[in-house]
Amino acid sequence: MRSVRTLGAALMAGVLALAAGCGDSGDGKDGKDGGAKPISVQASNGTVTLPAVPKRIVSLAPTHTESLFAIGAGAQVVAADEYSTYPANAPRTKLSGFTPNAEAIIKYKPDLVVLSNDQSGIVAALGKVRIPVLLEPAAATLDEAYDEILDLGKATGHEDAAAKVTAGMRTAIQKAVAGAAKPAAGERLTYFHELDEQLDTVTSKTFIGQVYGLFGLGNVADAADKTGGGYPKLSGEALLKADPDLVFLADTKCCGQSAAAAAERPGWSSLTAVRKGQVVALDDDVASRWGPRLPQLVQAIGAGVAKAANAR
Repeated sequence: MRSVRTLGAALMAGVLALAAGCGDSGDGKDGKDGGAKPISVQASNGTVTLPAVPKRIVSLAPTHTESLFAIGAGAQVVAADEYSTYPANAPRTKLSGFTPNAEAIIKYKPDLVVLSNDQSGIVAALGKVRIPVLLEPAAATLDEAYDEILDLGKATGHEDAAAKVTAGMRTAIQKAVAGAAKPAAGERLTYFHELDEQLDTVTSKTFIGQVYGLFGLGNVADAADKTGGGYPKLSGEALLKADPDLVFLADTKCCGQSAAAAAERPGWSSLTAVRKGQVVALDDDVASRWGPRLPQLVQAIGAGVAKAANAR
């Protein structure tokens, strides 16, 4: 994570003294003196320096677990949090990424811990026992998503693989957007992204909202965000009045939602998205993570956009 994204958190406590004055080699290969080179990475908790390529990584964020495996660092991951459901061979444990416990993490003897939030002060806690921590919070933009994968590549000795993964993501996303059918000039498709049956949703300012923005879609929830937090709740009446062209369900796995189930909701049979078969069921996990499978989400959105555009 480049310095432009640094959140101002204090420099990680307890980093080995070897970090002082070290070069930013990032490959962990043997140096001229026969020893391993230290690796320095800019993260949200400052400059994180590892004495060598880590062999025992604990990942406390599903997105980062996916990324580590995608870049070839899966064999170095000795433990992942309870929600790291992908890939299937990830060493999933009862560790929590939301309320991480230092004692539970230390039992795995990690030489690197990767996480996406520090609400419980875990960075400082692990710093006291000299365990390096890479804090990579939820991405706010596509560039940040790519940047985090590159950070993981640098930290784990898989820079080239990380570069290939991000390049592949960029290409796939660009192809999906370019290949999507566009509505007629002067027309703009609208959408609603459902997080749960209570109609919690996202606005255009969020990461997921920016993904939809790649297709030029209008978000019917933007006006409902009175606090500016990016995650408002729509009333059923407001949604029916907005009548979006597309509805994307990101609660299919967690809550058993589907296009058929949505059509049975009071008043929903009159929605344009329902009448024209433009309710798109998404994979919850893919839709809530910002890692290597992001192109799958973009492709699913693109398919929905193409159908809606051709139906006009």
